[in-house]
Amino acid sequence: MSVVSAITVTVPATTANLGPGFDCIGAALKLYNEFKFTRLEEGGLIIHVTGTEAERVQTDESNLLYQAFVKFYQHIEQTPPTVKIEIKLGVPLARGLGSSATAIVGGLVAANQLEGAPMSQSQVMELAIAMEGHPDNVVPALLGGCRLAATSGAGWEICDIPWHEDIVPVVAIPNFELSTQSARDVLPTEVSRADAIFNTAHLGLLLRGLETGNGQWLKTALQDKLHQPYRKVLIPGYDAVNIAAVSAGAYGMVISGAGPTLLALADKLHSEAVEAAMLAAWQEERITAKVRSLSLDTQGAKSF
Repeated sequence: MSVVSAITVTVPATTANLGPGFDCIGAALKLYNEFKFTRLEEGGLIIHVTGTEAERVQTDESNLLYQAFVKFYQHIEQTPPTVKIEIKLGVPLARGLGSSATAIVGGLVAANQLEGAPMSQSQVMELAIAMEGHPDNVVPALLGGCRLAATSGAGWEICDIPWHEDIVPVVAIPNFELSTQSARDVLPTEVSRADAIFNTAHLGLLLRGLETGNGQWLKTALQDKLHQPYRKVLIPGYDAVNIAAVSAGAYGMVISGAGPTLLALADKLHSEAVEAAMLAAWQEERITAKVRSLSLDTQGAKSF
């Protein structure tokens, strides 16, 4: 193992849940945060942040990226080096696109690479899941693609979900935030057997719909009864944007992660019309939003 003096890590945004896949499925998107770590011979921690909302990122030891960096060294029972961290933000904060997952994965991957990779990718993944509390964002952020995660008792089983090339994720990112904790607080502690069966069936159909690009399957599969009916009331204009997206040709619309970003799935023929419709619907609600078609990131976190 050879120790290096500097490392740069790029980590993709993620969209989690995809409707019925609550807390177990997520996909990496081509939207990135970049983190550069440089060893310092003397002095204290330095964190510089650039990009949208840079002024809102903590630049002391409470920074989540740095906490993940330190967590790695605690895990291998070593003292973390003093570092300068340069952050380039491309993923909006607290919008349901996995910004916290990029920080956790970025800090762990950077530390591992600086120390010559003493931990395997699967070990880094397990540590990331432990920090985040659930796998749906950190797993695709680390590995790329669309991933399903299931506990196996001793750890996690990760399944790569094929994503048909004609399926386009369209994200509508509003100019307001929704904390993950607030989104979890509105959820019931128990659900009915009927709702559990509903979601099990729809998740199975979602996996086949994503693989085949079968639009009819996707229209049904994106329905959910475990979290979206409770969370949508926290997102002004949800119903209007949903109706607009579907009317423009989307297979369906879901809440991205904990929200408030909304994710529509469409084919390539309708994606631009879906973009325009979602933007117009939120504008009618007097909400400013950025809407864009993205594509699946298949590589995950990269270091150089």
